[in-house]
Amino acid sequence: MTYWLQELQQKRWEYCNNLDAAKRDSRTSPTPSDFSKGLVAKDNPDLTILSQNASAERARNILAVETSPTDLVGEQAASQPAPVQPSAINFSLKQWSTEIKNSMSSLRKGNNENRKSVFYTTEEWELLDPTPKDLEDSMALEEKRKHLAEGSKGLTSSAFPFDFGRIPHKTRRPLKDMIGSSKNRNSSDSSPTEWYSGNGNKLVSELQLKYQSQQEELEKLKKELLSQKELVRLLQQTVRSSQYDKYFASRLCEGVPKDKLELLHQKDDQILGLNNQLEKLNLEKDSLQQEVKNLKCKVGELNEQLGMLMETIQAKDEVIMKLSHQLSECEDNTSSQSGAVNSSVATCTNKELQELDRLKDNLQGYKTQNKFLNKEILELSALRRNAEAREREWQAKYTSLEAKLCQIESKYLILLQEMKTPVCSEEQSPAREVITQLLEDALKAETSEQPEQAFFKPHLVSEYDIYGFQTVPEDDDEEKLVAKSRALDLRSLSLSENREISTGVKWENYLASTMNREMMRSVELKNLIRSGIPHEHRSKMWKWCVNLHVKKFKDSTVPGYFQTLLQNALEKQNPASKQIELDLLRTLPNNKHYSSPTSEGIQKLRNVLLAFSWRNPDIGYCQGLNRLVAIALLYLEQEDAFWCLVTIVEVFMPRDYYTKTLLGSQVDQRVFKDLMSEKLPRLHAHFEQYKVDYTLITFNWFLVVFVDSVVSDILFKIWDSFLYEGPKVIFRFALALFKYKEEEILKLQDSMSIFKYLRYFTRTILDARKLTGIAFGDLNPFPLRQIRNRRTYHLEKVRLELTELEAIREDFLRERETCVEKRDLISDDEEDS
Repeated sequence: MTYWLQELQQKRWEYCNNLDAAKRDSRTSPTPSDFSKGLVAKDNPDLTILSQNASAERARNILAVETSPTDLVGEQAASQPAPVQPSAINFSLKQWSTEIKNSMSSLRKGNNENRKSVFYTTEEWELLDPTPKDLEDSMALEEKRKHLAEGSKGLTSSAFPFDFGRIPHKTRRPLKDMIGSSKNRNSSDSSPTEWYSGNGNKLVSELQLKYQSQQEELEKLKKELLSQKELVRLLQQTVRSSQYDKYFASRLCEGVPKDKLELLHQKDDQILGLNNQLEKLNLEKDSLQQEVKNLKCKVGELNEQLGMLMETIQAKDEVIMKLSHQLSECEDNTSSQSGAVNSSVATCTNKELQELDRLKDNLQGYKTQNKFLNKEILELSALRRNAEAREREWQAKYTSLEAKLCQIESKYLILLQEMKTPVCSEEQSPAREVITQLLEDALKAETSEQPEQAFFKPHLVSEYDIYGFQTVPEDDDEEKLVAKSRALDLRSLSLSENREISTGVKWENYLASTMNREMMRSVELKNLIRSGIPHEHRSKMWKWCVNLHVKKFKDSTVPGYFQTLLQNALEKQNPASKQIELDLLRTLPNNKHYSSPTSEGIQKLRNVLLAFSWRNPDIGYCQGLNRLVAIALLYLEQEDAFWCLVTIVEVFMPRDYYTKTLLGSQVDQRVFKDLMSEKLPRLHAHFEQYKVDYTLITFNWFLVVFVDSVVSDILFKIWDSFLYEGPKVIFRFALALFKYKEEEILKLQDSMSIFKYLRYFTRTILDARKLTGIAFGDLNPFPLRQIRNRRTYHLEKVRLELTELEAIREDFLRERETCVEKRDLISDDEEDS
């Protein structure tokens, strides 16, 4: 720091000695060659060193604390060994100088060697408006600088062109010098010839743009000037403190005790602190004074506004007075004329009053009439609500009575069957004739013609249900009675369910909420599907479920894939086509859509089975596939039914489920036995006690997913959940069927009666809601991972058993070939073929 303060004093000394010479050059700006060097002036060999005066010598002697070479500044000076520090004062001054040198060195490196001096004297600068003569001089000077700039190419001018350290006059600097220097910086953008060519065709817009750029440059110069002044002020304050420290140290260090010296330093620090506080208070004082000035200006403005408002009020008062005088004059003039007009006005007023009274009477009458009508409407609304409530009550009672009637009719039919005895003689008693007539009346289906002389007119049942299945068989009377009794029980259950909140409303609300978005898997949708899909929405939901599972297959196929498969199966030789034709009419003979060769469903069934056999030649056709396709075709088109079969065979079921060995089906029966022992241990032990193999019954349940095993209402609700959740649903409902009739089965005490009951007991289960509650509620938890693990375990065992059976078969064939006595024996496969 001391080094730079020495340079500051050098500048001041040069300024004092060159004052006369500076007066001669006060109106010219420095040329680029004048500020082509850095801050250290003595590095310039062209600079003439003048003799020092006495004041400069004293300043140098006072500040001569540390001598530092001019070429070691910043990082170079920091790398030199530290000099000897004789005293604490010298140490503090050296510390300050080292910090400032390092900072100034970094500034020099950032601004190159062409950076000009930023030191200036305490003279004030003022921006004066240039005179016309000054403008002419500046233009001439600009022309001269243009020629000089051509000779000194490659020199970069500073962002701030004024070298305040070399300004040799103390007067206020005029604006024309600053304009001239600014033009010198912009000489590369515009030629000076354009400014004084005298050509009158210049555009005003160019002049305005140049003027604005000069104004911006001027504002930048002002800001930099203020910052440089603040820096010099701080440096001067530091110089004064340093001088004071040196003077005090030189006078008082000798012979003064250290404690007093420390006390003096403390007092000095206090004085400096108080000075800083005083400066802060002065700054606060200046800000407060400025605020006072601003408030005074505001008060003056408010006073002016108040005066203007007072003048406005006074003018309005005068206008009001004038208007008041005019009004009084008009009243005096009209009072004389009012006498003649009063008579006519009085008659008109009387008529208007009479009309007003009449209108008031009419209004009162309308109000009374409206109040009466509103009261009548409220009473009628209450009566209507009461009537609707009574109607709902009567409807509920009617539904309940109809359900009870169906139950009574069912019991009545069973009673008639029990009373019917074989005919032992040709004579028939009158009672028997009555029973026969009652049976004939009870077994009649819905027809348009009803006998008038019937003893009993039962609740008639339709021949087919909504799915196309026959409700009452045609051949066996006993089966007719059982079937009609079952149909009446189903109707009774449906009537009871209709009294509660319908699931159709929930489905309508859900489908309405998915109109503007894609349907996705969710807990809400799963619960709705488990409760059953309504008949009118089942086609849409089944198609969505199938596409959900076979999307990856359909994406990998070309358009028209199903038609291509069907065409190949029809044109080329297909080994499965013969067996398919044999099973078509045996698929669902009790359904009107598959009852005859001309039925619409038969052709669709044939097409789907042929296309699937061509897609899966390893499977071809297996008995049971026809029933799966037949159920799918009741709600889906041919192609969608084909993909539904792909979903069941290739996605849901394990491999080899529908092959010749039915390996997957056998594995599932063993898994089901494990689940029976876990979920229904009492029933499983009962079967084991009487050695009843119930898998002979359940095998068909798994193979065709309960087709022809349960009533149609329950069948389609099982299929709803099956197509959404997968094969786990089969295990759930198989266990639920046994749990539904667990107590009845436990009452049977011999294997024949148990096996006979197992063959038909599923047709007696009619309450789909109760069965669904058992399947999805009572049997939880039911993890799919457990089923997969058990399948893997039993698959290995079944494969080993099949290997052993194959070895036994081969041994049998070898023995038959070698032994003459056994050549007449044939195996089961040979017998079937």
